[in-house]
Formats: sequence, C-alpha cells, structure tokens
Amino acid sequence: MTFQPEMNHDEIARTRLAVLRREHRDLDEAIGALVVQPTASSLTLQRLKKQKLALKDQIARLEDELTPDIIA
Repeated sequence: MTFQPEMNHDEIARTRLAVLRREHRDLDEAIGALVVQPTASSLTLQRLKKQKLALKDQIARLEDELTPDIIA
C-alpha cells in the first residue's frame, strides 16, 4: 500500500491557477498566430477571444480566493 498525501484546498487552487494561466497563454499564442493569417475565420477568432476572457475571469476568481483579506 502506498501513501499518497492529500492536497489541501490552497494547493489544489494554486495548481488549477497554473493550469489556467498556461491555457490562457496558449490561447493568446493561438490568437496571435491566427490574426496574421489572411484566411483566418473571424468567428474562430471571436470564439478564441471569448474563451480567453472566460479563462481570465476564472484566474481572477482563483487569485482573489488565494489572496488573504487584509483589513486596513
């Protein structure tokens, strides 16, 4: 029997955040590559940009969740 330590909530959130940031960066590169192509579909670009924005919102929510509230 092997011992597998469980990840706590913050570790899971940080891992998810890293995955979302990588996906966001990949979408940014894909959009950049499509923009320079004369045959690029505007609908495809629009969908990729919408996905990128949704990822940005998810990233912001996770960052807010991980940042401790500081009362000034």
